[in-house]
Amino acid sequence: MLLAIDSGNTNIVFAIFSGDGEVMGEWRSGTESNRTADEFGIWLTQLLTHHGVNKEDITDAIIATVVPDNLIHLKNLCRQYFNANPAVVGDPGINLGLEVQVDNPQEVGADRLCNAVAAHHSYDGPLLILDFGTATTFDVIDGEGSYRGGVIYPGINLSLEALHLGAAQLPRVAIGKPDVVIGTGTISAMRSGIFWGHVSMIEGMTTRIIDEFGTPMKVVATGGLAELFNNNCNAIDAYDPNLTLRGLLAIHNLNKHHD
Repeated sequence: MLLAIDSGNTNIVFAIFSGDGEVMGEWRSGTESNRTADEFGIWLTQLLTHHGVNKEDITDAIIATVVPDNLIHLKNLCRQYFNANPAVVGDPGINLGLEVQVDNPQEVGADRLCNAVAAHHSYDGPLLILDFGTATTFDVIDGEGSYRGGVIYPGINLSLEALHLGAAQLPRVAIGKPDVVIGTGTISAMRSGIFWGHVSMIEGMTTRIIDEFGTPMKVVATGGLAELFNNNCNAIDAYDPNLTLRGLLAIHNLNKHHD
């Protein structure tokens, strides 16, 4: 079995895949860069036991992280608790099965590369991938499967936090679809601005990207808040919540015979 780890800025997702690619379990932890391999190990082995997964059956591991400080702890977790030497997305020698055609390929986040690989395997291109994480990212995949670049925009939670911290009288508010656009109070106005402002950004940015690329594109959404926007945004063609994890599995399969 494969242990796949997607370490983002806000959450770390741990998933177990069987030999035939079935998800045996999936769990989330908050991202803390000072959390040790032992802390991860005790927590994860307890979850595996609770769900009836024998940790001795885990023979391989792969990591995608956008938090460099976490990498050593996650590598040690794989080695010490599962006796697995993990592949790391973005390391030299790791085959992605696609070309990264940008100015500096090393700068592209590992999660965005995983999304690109999974989307290329799952959908006919060209593709535009929207990932609703700490940042909202737009990634362009051409018809041959090459990664061509994209856009990074502050995520909705970052925008809310900045609004709260930067304005003394503006409170924290919950994210959700408001009943109306025109708010009649501070909180309803903030919720409308955050939600419908993000929707308008997505629709406008998607139109600009497709116009500039010069060919129709299938728009695929993933990430924590993708489901909320999928139901309220005309620009999104498909909602795919497990895109990043499937990308990790695909990259593992591409490289497992070359260890």
